[in-house]
Amino acid sequence: MQFLLRHEGSRHDLRFAPLAGVTGRRVRDEHPELEGADSMVWYEPPRPPLVRSAAVIRAARYLGGGWSLLGGAGSLVPRPIRDWVYRQIARHRHRIPGPACVIPTAEERPRFLDGEDS
Repeated sequence: MQFLLRHEGSRHDLRFAPLAGVTGRRVRDEHPELEGADSMVWYEPPRPPLVRSAAVIRAARYLGGGWSLLGGAGSLVPRPIRDWVYRQIARHRHRIPGPACVIPTAEERPRFLDGEDS
């Protein structure tokens, strides 16, 4: 999420919601295959939600430019391998330098769905 906020440029059409929030629960109710999901989920109705590496690839394509090329290259890697890499990064993400939590700016705050804005 922090990465997307830093790199999305002038595009600001993404909305973010916690999986445990009202919006996340609604999406999980509509898509039972997401039950137990503990990873990034990219959801663009009416398309089915994307999880783990597929969600990261879609996010890279959203960012455009070199990120889109990197996402395209990543999509050539078989999903089990991509998801294994995703899980390794997720498992060790707290060792990656940078802020642990994001505090949205006043401009970003409306993009975070916390249950009341869904």
